[in-house]
Amino acid sequence: MKLGVVGLPNVGKSTLFNAITNAGAECANYPFCTIEPNVGVVPVPDERLEVLGKLYDTKKITHAVLEFVDIAGLVKGASAGEGLGNKFLSHIREVDAIVHVVRCFEDENVTHVESSVDPLRDIETINLELVFSDMDSVKKRLDKAEKYVKTGEKKYLEEAELLRRMDAHLAEGKPVRTLSMNEKEKEMCDSFFLLTSKPVIYCANISENDIGKPQNKHVLAVKNFADSEKAGVIEICAKVEAELSELAPEDKLMFTEELGLTESGLDRIVSAGYKLLGLISYLTAGEKECRAWTITEGTKAPQAAGKIHTDFERGFIRAEVVTYEDLVALGGYNQAKEKGKVRSEGKDYVVKDGDVVLFRFNV
Repeated sequence: MKLGVVGLPNVGKSTLFNAITNAGAECANYPFCTIEPNVGVVPVPDERLEVLGKLYDTKKITHAVLEFVDIAGLVKGASAGEGLGNKFLSHIREVDAIVHVVRCFEDENVTHVESSVDPLRDIETINLELVFSDMDSVKKRLDKAEKYVKTGEKKYLEEAELLRRMDAHLAEGKPVRTLSMNEKEKEMCDSFFLLTSKPVIYCANISENDIGKPQNKHVLAVKNFADSEKAGVIEICAKVEAELSELAPEDKLMFTEELGLTESGLDRIVSAGYKLLGLISYLTAGEKECRAWTITEGTKAPQAAGKIHTDFERGFIRAEVVTYEDLVALGGYNQAKEKGKVRSEGKDYVVKDGDVVLFRFNV
């Protein structure tokens, strides 16, 4: 799953991305690897794995991961090919969600491209470029759909109707993600690969001096905007995150506590991204490895098993399931089984976050 980091120049986007990649590089549980110069793989924080690791005296712990893509090159007119234009937009099209970094700090030493700090203006600049691009995509698709409407087939009638609604919504400067749609329409929308249909986390980038203080006027403006379109919002200090990412784990913990933070902003972004994409983790545990497996909420047991190996799904017999809480409280799998806490589940079982699962299969 990929999250694209976007933002105007000098808002702290590159600083934040560097913090993300450094943190990945220094994580012992999942070493950072550079797939491309602008892509970083980051572990999803999950304390349950550490607990299971100690319980099983495991040799290896493997976290679930998210990919972050540093998307550069946005300027006004990107939708018309200005700057990196189409390259920028194609990078966004490939991600599952957007992390939109917005400058919410005053600093006369850091020049803003618009010469003043105004997060709502900055958000609008990027959002409008995405809207303009989607308007072009929707119009082309609508022209094609209307040709097939003449056949009278229901699917073309429904598609044309949805595209007309999208066209009108975009014409008002509104992203497609704020358009009310039923489940069938959402499925159709997913097949259109529109930029403004992607979920967003707004990252309000504050100064060191604002950490632990009441939200400043810029952060409040971003929060109110995010609430209006039901988007996520996180307050971070990219400069501090970059400093934290270079520290040893024990120093990082001490520094975080000194700042009065329960967890780093990076951890909050990763966790929020995981939640935003509707993802959960089920766990497998043993002496060889304790591991979190990423699945979409609502996934049934055979498909969850397929995440480990296709043979597990193809030859699925049953899943032996115990909750993480019961397993830890009772001190192990055998003890949980003796107490009747290990359940045998079939093909229709929907795997839940924190399930510790042993799959039985035959091929």
